[in-house]
Amino acid sequence: MPYLPIEEYGLIGNMHTSALVGVNGSIDWFCFPHFDSPSVFGAVLDDRKGGWFKIEPHGNEATHKQNYWPDTNVLVTRFLSEQGVGHVIDFMPVDLKATEAGYHGIIRRVQAIRGNVPFRLECFPAFNYARDSHTTTLTADGAYFEAPGLSLWLGSTIPLKREGNGVVAKFVIQEGHELTFSLQEVERIDACGKAISEDQANKLFRQTVAYWRKWLSQCTYRGRWREMVQRSALTLKLLTFEPTGAIVAAPTCSLPEGVGGERNWDYRYTWIRDAAFTIYALLRIGFTEEAEQFMHWLEARCHELNPDGSLQIMYGIDGRHRLHEETLSHLEGYKGSRPVRVGNGAYDQLQLDIYGELLDSVYLYNKYGSPISYDLWSHLRRLVNWVCDNWTRTDEGIWEVRGSQQHFLYSKLMCWVAVDRGLRLADRRSFPADRDRWLKVRDTIYEEIMEKGWSETRKAFVQRYGSDALDAANLMMPLVFFVSPTDPRMLQTLEAINQSPEKGGLVANALVHRYNVNETEDGLQGEEGTFNICTFWLVEALTRAGRTDEARLMFEQILGYANHVGLYAEETGHHGEGLGNFPQAFTHLALISAAFNLDRVLGSRG
Repeated sequence: MPYLPIEEYGLIGNMHTSALVGVNGSIDWFCFPHFDSPSVFGAVLDDRKGGWFKIEPHGNEATHKQNYWPDTNVLVTRFLSEQGVGHVIDFMPVDLKATEAGYHGIIRRVQAIRGNVPFRLECFPAFNYARDSHTTTLTADGAYFEAPGLSLWLGSTIPLKREGNGVVAKFVIQEGHELTFSLQEVERIDACGKAISEDQANKLFRQTVAYWRKWLSQCTYRGRWREMVQRSALTLKLLTFEPTGAIVAAPTCSLPEGVGGERNWDYRYTWIRDAAFTIYALLRIGFTEEAEQFMHWLEARCHELNPDGSLQIMYGIDGRHRLHEETLSHLEGYKGSRPVRVGNGAYDQLQLDIYGELLDSVYLYNKYGSPISYDLWSHLRRLVNWVCDNWTRTDEGIWEVRGSQQHFLYSKLMCWVAVDRGLRLADRRSFPADRDRWLKVRDTIYEEIMEKGWSETRKAFVQRYGSDALDAANLMMPLVFFVSPTDPRMLQTLEAINQSPEKGGLVANALVHRYNVNETEDGLQGEEGTFNICTFWLVEALTRAGRTDEARLMFEQILGYANHVGLYAEETGHHGEGLGNFPQAFTHLALISAAFNLDRVLGSRG
């Protein structure tokens, strides 16, 4: 089964885990029971060994189309062929009561809309990233797959045929009729029970649609790009781990930033860096409960500081600290992109920027959400003092380079933000603070950035001290109120970045590279695509600089790079293809922020 392009998938989920469903009707990525659990279907990382669950027409060739049921995360994959029109409706039930505990899995409703449509089903699980063998047993109502530590039951009202360690079936659905398949966890083969009935499937479908529509009704955004903002909000909700409120950076691992390259990472964890963007974006469009839940997750991390008083850059969705990275050498990787990595060894890197992002998120939550507690303040005060003691160090920076540590400007910038937001919080809430020291450190950082972070040669703020390399992360400078968006230095930086790579800039066809890989020692080989979040940052920087027509044109151009159901990977390649883990929360957060602020500036203009 050949690899689908990364962008040809939709996402379903239940706020515990999620699955990628291709336009060909194949579930090629599914980790169970949680986002960061080992995969059961992983064909996106190895199309022979990885495992898949595919339902599509057989016989004559069919045209594929895919869309979300309006205002929901229920996915419809439609097939048009000479025999007729059929579709598969995929969803994971949500908002379940205790009596419905058996439906914490995937429901697949196969329907014939026009004509009598022949289908073929293939279900080939590959447990624990295809490392564990399993037994397959046919039952009266489906098939039971048993592996060490996890057993799944595929419920079916039609007979299934065993083929190797998987099952297959061919069937014809008459016009106006449907079949339903369900995949869920069961502890024993005698607990498989009866296959889900059409009435049960319809009830769960209606319940799930109602849940998503009720949730989305909280959205206060009524601007020009409502459909894209709402899809981004729905995607962020899908990437939320309901038990803790954490949001995963992406639901996938090791999808390459360059096909065939080594820039393949596991993003199924929660980064402190995402905090400010998450809380800002969610609060701005009315999702206060999600912002509050994520705030509680952040507060819990502040109670778990390292012995030296520092934070980690990322944590597991359950709050765990160790994210051991390993290579799955038995998998070939997406289109041969090795190594396949699970876990993330960057968890113990030093990245000084996270303190600014954390303090900024708390400041925004205190301003737009609820006042923070004194107990939380006592932890934050300790963190600000830690920044005052350590801001002069080198680090790996926002992009988590695997080369040598450097004095990255963005890291210094966010140290300034950490101290500045600490001062603002202390003043706004009259909290006790080491104000004299903090003021002195804040001013010292500011002056050092202006002296060592500015290049007279490039006429721009640069990536790191002693370098003339540009970095799109510096577009955040006006967004965090370090400089005025119309400061001459910022305008010159905008101008430098907003040039083509051939002219020394970072913008290719209105899409933004994070940096020039030939000018940055990131410790890795190969190329990468443009970073979608950086494009949205440039839109915001242009907006704040008063260049709204230019910002709007760029914003609407990048909207055109969303996939067919409105989702973005981490990067966009040279041919408009999706690259990197998919979909990426960071990108959708930045889209919401850019849309909100651009709308606010445009006002009632057309």
